[in-house]
Amino acid sequence: MTVHLEVAEGVGTLRLDRPPMNALDVATQDRLKELAEEATRREDVRAVVIHGGEKVFAAGADIKEMQAMDHTAMVLRARALQDSFTAVARIPKPVVAAVTGYAVGGGCELALCADYRIAGENAKLGQPEILLGLIPGAGGTQRLARLIGPSKAKDLIFTGRQVRADEALALGLVDRVVPADEVYTQAHAWAAKLAQGPALALRAAKESVDTGLETDIDTGLAVERNWFAGLFATEDRERGMRSFVEEGPGKAKFL
Repeated sequence: MTVHLEVAEGVGTLRLDRPPMNALDVATQDRLKELAEEATRREDVRAVVIHGGEKVFAAGADIKEMQAMDHTAMVLRARALQDSFTAVARIPKPVVAAVTGYAVGGGCELALCADYRIAGENAKLGQPEILLGLIPGAGGTQRLARLIGPSKAKDLIFTGRQVRADEALALGLVDRVVPADEVYTQAHAWAAKLAQGPALALRAAKESVDTGLETDIDTGLAVERNWFAGLFATEDRERGMRSFVEEGPGKAKFL
């Protein structure tokens, strides 16, 4: 298998395993979707780390495989390609990408599906599809522009250039830069901390933010309002407020 789901202490790690560069061929895309949906369903998975290993996150699609595909084949495949990445983006739990080495093309698009990105000092990110006479096809034109703004996204997409970790941080493409050998440890720690939190409230927060970015503010406020009121029916809300009143802020235990 080219992708594995490893679960420990509430954290599920989606680990890419297709040496040497974790090229995202059709089989890997399909496996990614399958495991993202499994992570969504499993109650013992409360947060997710996406990781490609110590040397590379994912160096894009399998170009040799794509070169053999004609227009008809890609018309039939393009939706499945996007659906595999969307399955990751729609995991209703906190998701962090642990990025080491190259995260370009589909690799960058996969990192964009996470809620938070921790990059190693050796990371390089970009959308080089234009250099192949193509555009990003797994969500890059949409998620990148929403994350860093249209003009910065167009610069990366139009030129196909790669950016190092420090520039990616300045652009807002990644959220934290750490030594390469600490990337997974810090990403796992981020996920593990949230795995101890109120699962339904975290889901509500993620859905409210994501939906709001995709619609008008009145619709976003309605989603927020409905989730906010609905959480008053949960045990976690009772536990959190009781702990605040009796012990002070930040001491509630939700597991």
